[in-house]
Amino acid sequence: MKVYKFGGASVNSADAVRNMAQIVQKHLESEPLVVVVSAMGKTTNLLEKLVPGAAKVEDTTVFRQQLEEYHRSIATALMPGNMEVQHKIDALLADLDHLCATLPPNVEHYNYNYDQVVSHGELLSTTIIATYLNSLGINTLWADARQLIKTDSHYREGRVDWSATEKEIKNLELRIKGSCHVILTQGFIGGTANGQTTTLGREGSDYTAAILAYCLDAESVTIWKDVPGFLNADPKFFNDTVKINQIPYNEAIELAYYGASVIHPKTVKPIQNKNIPLYIRSFITPDSEGSAVGNYHTISPETPLYIFKNDQILLSILPRDYSFIAEDNLQVIFGLLNELGIRVNLMQNSALSFSICVDNNPQRIGVLIERLKSMFRVRYNENLQLITIRYYTQQVIDRIVAGRPILLEQRSRTTEQIIVPCK
Repeated sequence: MKVYKFGGASVNSADAVRNMAQIVQKHLESEPLVVVVSAMGKTTNLLEKLVPGAAKVEDTTVFRQQLEEYHRSIATALMPGNMEVQHKIDALLADLDHLCATLPPNVEHYNYNYDQVVSHGELLSTTIIATYLNSLGINTLWADARQLIKTDSHYREGRVDWSATEKEIKNLELRIKGSCHVILTQGFIGGTANGQTTTLGREGSDYTAAILAYCLDAESVTIWKDVPGFLNADPKFFNDTVKINQIPYNEAIELAYYGASVIHPKTVKPIQNKNIPLYIRSFITPDSEGSAVGNYHTISPETPLYIFKNDQILLSILPRDYSFIAEDNLQVIFGLLNELGIRVNLMQNSALSFSICVDNNPQRIGVLIERLKSMFRVRYNENLQLITIRYYTQQVIDRIVAGRPILLEQRSRTTEQIIVPCK
């Protein structure tokens, strides 16, 4: 059994869905193909504006209308006159409207509200695509990821209950054996034991594919992207990117941790545990070879790799009495970071201060700063860029920094990390 994952860019229009269906149809085998699908296009961004408790916008009606028109237009273009899919869209939109009208619009409930609302992007996309695949004669089972991926109630960063998840996925496998060509499910979302929707972290559909592959002892995982494979830099910033053909598991984990957008940070570990290869291929040129992550000794070819994280904030935390930053201070700081679900991208401490670089998420960072100020002195810089260079040279560093002031720098034998103002 193989697992395929298609992201938002691969299903962002009717033509894109048709292309995705052709890829699926071409790779059908004797065992069902497990297909994980994200929300269509930029739907998640749109749904974030509808979450009760989000930053106020003048009028959410226009966003709600855009959401409906976008999905109905794709469904109509794929299946003209098919009322079944339109009725399914009706039901999902009615549920969304009910949630937006009844969830408490305050900061305390924001993370819970987020998961209940934003999950509708994946529910809409997979409902449309499953109906379309069935209309083509591809026997497709729509599976609800909220019933398969079981998590705790840590909203927006659900922690997987592996034993419960494996049990649910194995039960599904037994129930449908030999009865369908494709098992189609949602990326990014899961569910608690008492039926509440959770999400696995932004861009978490890759992780969903890895969870399913682990539980199914899959032959492989393939992530279909709009790039030819794993590139040494984001082609939006570099014209002369190099495709990496082979990547060891440990190298992929490092790169994902540092923020390589092609793989979600939690994706690699589950498949490494069972030695399941991960392929990154292009849905634009699906016959090309792409890149492979697996049990290799070295990265090939070995070349500098660049990872850029924008909209960063650098916090410097200092004791009020100018005493040393000690273990008890760090325990308090890390406790707050864990409680608020804030991931540290870079940290550094001196005798008198502890500095962390994090994504500038207004809902979480504002609370963090206020909580820290009750115990420490806090200084911060915004609008920063975190640059990670793997296999660096000084010439490469100088070219990338381009004369900008370096606010913080860390260097190991293979990796350079620098925080500079955004250009």
